[in-house]
Amino acid sequence: MVGCGGLTEIVDIMKRTGAEDLGDFYPIRPDCQADTPKPRFKPRAGKTLSERRWNAAFSEDGHLDIEKVLRRIQRGGVHPAIKGSVWEFVLGCFDPNSTYEERNQLRQCRREQYIRWKAECQHMVPVIGSGKLITTPIITDAGQPVIDSAINSCFSDKRSIQWMLALHQIGLDVVRTDRALAFYESEKNQAKLWDILAIYAWVDNDISYVQGMNDICSPMVILLENEADAFWCFERAMRRLRENFRCSASSMGVQTQLSTLSQVIKTVDPKLHQHLEDLDGGEYLFAFRMLMVLFRREFSFVDSLYLWELMWAMEYNPNIFSLYEKPIAESDKSAASMLNNKLLKQCGKFERNKVKTGCKDQQSALAVFLVASVLEAKNKRILKEAKGLDDVVQVTSLPPSLSSLVFNARAFCF
Repeated sequence: MVGCGGLTEIVDIMKRTGAEDLGDFYPIRPDCQADTPKPRFKPRAGKTLSERRWNAAFSEDGHLDIEKVLRRIQRGGVHPAIKGSVWEFVLGCFDPNSTYEERNQLRQCRREQYIRWKAECQHMVPVIGSGKLITTPIITDAGQPVIDSAINSCFSDKRSIQWMLALHQIGLDVVRTDRALAFYESEKNQAKLWDILAIYAWVDNDISYVQGMNDICSPMVILLENEADAFWCFERAMRRLRENFRCSASSMGVQTQLSTLSQVIKTVDPKLHQHLEDLDGGEYLFAFRMLMVLFRREFSFVDSLYLWELMWAMEYNPNIFSLYEKPIAESDKSAASMLNNKLLKQCGKFERNKVKTGCKDQQSALAVFLVASVLEAKNKRILKEAKGLDDVVQVTSLPPSLSSLVFNARAFCF
């Protein structure tokens, strides 16, 4: 069984043995191994960002050569031994131009802020932080505690009631998250994921919690042992993705991206687009899940992490740290403003191309072109085999190889 410090233990073992089997980093439960897809991603010497090259990218006082790091990630991803630390930079948790001391101070301030938020939540629901989680309702719509629930007080404010109404759904999703991984055999690790999602739902009360956030947060919990650090990494990832989860009775968050996807396919493959329209799939709702949770269900755990870091490196903008330090409501603006030639070199390939072409469309995310790449790679099977939208979902549920997916996506982008 892998505990909270499991990743560190595994890294130490692999350093001693020289093992490169990624299954050793993310152990699969014995009873799930037969049904778990084998990862296609393998660290490649000279291409994948290794621990040695990562450490060499820092100056003596801690400034990071982000341009060099992005090049390496875009060539071959990140070695699992350093994923958590690298993700904190590519997601905008830290400024590459900061020093070790500045980052330590910022990390401590964030940990203290997380503790304060957690205390607020614990005051209302004492189960939070106990190593346990909730999977049954604890409050009624009127704010009355459910019998034998985790709370004893009545609540009248709408924010508290709506938050507590979501807690059992978070718990139900958590126990279904990455069940094949040995890491989540531990209730303590499940509770850690539940705590983070519950506290995020309290902090971002505009979006709160929506199913699928558990799939985004889970890797952060595994990669970063400190709960507060994992929370902030997830919070930064949500700065990119939160609009995907904004749903109402008449619209859903990814609707604009689905519309962009429709236009892309209509342009590059009119025959395929017409076939999808004939199947009543012209709104591309079958691609909802791919965009919502960034291919977590289509790829193995290892491969989806590789795809994420590749996307984040290609979309990286050196302004995101300063932009994300603002409150959530103010951070939905473009990060592309005020980029001189020096900063432009620190952008990922996709972001640099957008800046050069003057594209300010925030919905033209790389994920849209990756989905388009999947559809284009499967176009012959879709045209031949798909008699309904269920067939389209089935055909696209097994995407092409990672290398061909990324190559085709680049062809769409550039």
